[in-house]
Amino acid sequence: MAAGELKKGIAEYYDEATPVIESLLGDHIHHGFYDPGATSLTAADHRRAPIRTIEETLAWVLADYPIEKRPKRIVDVGCGFGGSSRYLAKRFGAQIQAITLSPVQVKRAQELAMAEGLDSQITFQIADALDQPFPDGHFDLVWSMESGEHMPDKEKFFRELVRVAAPGATIIIVTWCHRDLSPNEENLKPDEINLLNKICNGLYLPAWCSGADYLKIANSLSLVDIKTADWSENVAPFWHVVLRSTLTWRGIIAHLRCGWKTIKGTLAVPHMIKGYDQKLIKYVIITCRKPYK
Repeated sequence: MAAGELKKGIAEYYDEATPVIESLLGDHIHHGFYDPGATSLTAADHRRAPIRTIEETLAWVLADYPIEKRPKRIVDVGCGFGGSSRYLAKRFGAQIQAITLSPVQVKRAQELAMAEGLDSQITFQIADALDQPFPDGHFDLVWSMESGEHMPDKEKFFRELVRVAAPGATIIIVTWCHRDLSPNEENLKPDEINLLNKICNGLYLPAWCSGADYLKIANSLSLVDIKTADWSENVAPFWHVVLRSTLTWRGIIAHLRCGWKTIKGTLAVPHMIKGYDQKLIKYVIITCRKPYK
């Protein structure tokens, strides 16, 4: 899919799917975080799981990169309908600039921020993560929660995050990847490629990369305090939650009222479950800091 066509498809998909996603999953549009082997989970546990993903991310980062003073300016790259932005605004009292390709998401994010009295702290706008409308070195914290998988040029995406980061700023990328290749592999297996292509077709994704690919990019950019983690085991249950929510009467009715793009995206859910079960799909967090000059 050409870059322009991909960008248009992503915007249209989220324009159409956002009301369904919010109805079934709540305020956040990313994976939930679970304790490995957890059982007897309640609906409240599932609603809280995406918030735990944010909390675990911040706890993991701040353990090694203590922020001596609260970040004053944060960018949320690929903000969805603003769940992370609202959390970060309340956590740090910072000014947030948030971007997405979806006009529907911008409108809904503004409504939710206003309802929580955060509209003076957060600005939502339509913008491309590969060409952000911000000056160089502007943000104390650069946040990307599950937007990297939509980027057709991962290196350009990473470079743009670094460009808008202030010297000393922390950059956080949480994203889906495919497994790292072994030393004797040049590519994934044909059946693995076929499975990922099915997911790409449903969710408007370009070619996948590995966590090792992101680490290679980070090292090429002369960043400091680079570290990565694999949280696949913690988040794999999320897609089962999505599937169960979809198969309720509420979920079925919501899908019947939406368009084909949303239905096609939902049909990719069993493939995501299979990808995690086969340990092909990895949920990777990459953090680093932009060095002081």
